[in-house]
Amino acid sequence: MNTVLLANIIKIRWLAILGQLITLLVITFILNYSIPFLESIFVVSLSLLVNVLSYFLQKKNPTLSYKKTFIFLIYDITQLIALIYLTGGMFNPFIILILAPIIISASYLPAFWTILLSLYSILLIFFINVYSIPFNWNQTFITPPIYNLGILVALIITIIFIAIYAYLFASSARKISNALSEAKLQLSNQKKTTEVAYLSAAAVHELSTPLNTIFLVINDLINEKVFMKNTFLMKDIKLLKSQAERCKQILLRLSKNPNNLKDNFFEKIKIIDLIKINFDKFNDNKILSISYNNFDKEYKIFFKDEINYALGNIIQNSILYSNSKIKIFLELNEDNFFIKIEDDGTGFAKDVLDKLGEPYISKNKKGMGLGIFIAKNLIENMKGEIVFYNSKNNNAIVEIKFDKAILIL
Repeated sequence: MNTVLLANIIKIRWLAILGQLITLLVITFILNYSIPFLESIFVVSLSLLVNVLSYFLQKKNPTLSYKKTFIFLIYDITQLIALIYLTGGMFNPFIILILAPIIISASYLPAFWTILLSLYSILLIFFINVYSIPFNWNQTFITPPIYNLGILVALIITIIFIAIYAYLFASSARKISNALSEAKLQLSNQKKTTEVAYLSAAAVHELSTPLNTIFLVINDLINEKVFMKNTFLMKDIKLLKSQAERCKQILLRLSKNPNNLKDNFFEKIKIIDLIKINFDKFNDNKILSISYNNFDKEYKIFFKDEINYALGNIIQNSILYSNSKIKIFLELNEDNFFIKIEDDGTGFAKDVLDKLGEPYISKNKKGMGLGIFIAKNLIENMKGEIVFYNSKNNNAIVEIKFDKAILIL
C-alpha cells in the first residue's frame, strides 16, 4: 500500500502540540525562566492551524501519498527546530524529539524519503549548533567546546542509527504483512476457482443429457431421405449440428478445472490476433473496430488459455447484445495495459449493473451469467481488474486492466 493514513499523523501532532504548550507554560509561569514566549506560542499556533486544516482535509481524502507524508514530516521537524532555536538550541533537552518524525518516516515510508528526512534533520542540527537564542538558566552554565561537539556528534549518530533500525524493523513487518495478504488473496482466489469448478460441473451435468438427445435427433434427421433431398432444410440441419457441437465443446471446456487453463503458460499470442480470433469465432455479421493509444500492434501476451477464455466470454456477450458494431480500445500507460470493449446495444440493465460478475447474474436477465462470472475470476486470478459500466450514449462497456508487465514484444 503506497499511502499513509492522515488520521495517524493528525493524532501524533495533537500530542506534540499539547506537550509543547504545557512545556512552554510550565517553563514560563511555574519555573519562571525567561524565554521568547510569544514567539514560541506563535510557532505552536502554526502547528495548531495546520492540524485543524489537516482534520478537514482527511474527510475528503483520508490517505496521504509518500510524497505528501514526507512534506508533513518536513514541516514537523522544521516547527520543532524553530522552537528549539527560540529556547536554547543544542542545550534544550527536548532536541532529542527530532528523532520522532524520523522514526515515523522509517516506519511508513520507503528508504529514499527517510534518508532525505535524516539529511534535512542533520542540516538543521548543524544550524542550531551555530545559531540559536541562548537559554537563560539563571545561573552560570558553561560547558567546554568538546562537550558541545560530543552532543552534536552523538545526536547525528543517534539519528542515523534510529533511522536505519526503524526502517529495517518496519521493512520486516511490511514484508510479513504483504506475505500474509498475498497468502490470503491466493486462498480467496483458490476458493473462487473451486466454486467455478462446482458451478461448471453442475452446468455440464444438467445440460449433457438434453444435448445428447439433440445430437441423436439431428443425426436421425440427416439420414431421413425426405430431408436429404431438400438442400435448404439439410443446410439448416447441418447448421444445427454444428451449433450443437459448439455447445458440446463449451461444456467440455467448462468441465475442466479452471486451474488447468494454464497448460500453455509459455505460449505467446498477439493481443490483436487474440481479439480477432474470438470475434470471428462468435461473430454473426457484426462489425469490429479496434483503436489504439500508445499501443504497439506487435505486443504479445502470456496466459493464452486463461485470457483467451475470459476475453472470448466477454466478446461473445458483447456480440450477443450489440446491434451492429463492437468497438475495442487498447491503451498502454506507464504502469497498466487496458482493454475496453464497447457494444452499441441497449447497455447494461441498471438493476444488475452492480452485480455483474456474480454467478447467475447476466447482462439483461437472460441466461445464467456464468460466462461473465468465470471471465471475472480468471482475470482477477491473473492479477487483473474488470469493471462494467454504461457510456453516455448508454452503450455497454467492459474495461479490463492488467499490469503492463504482462505484455511482451
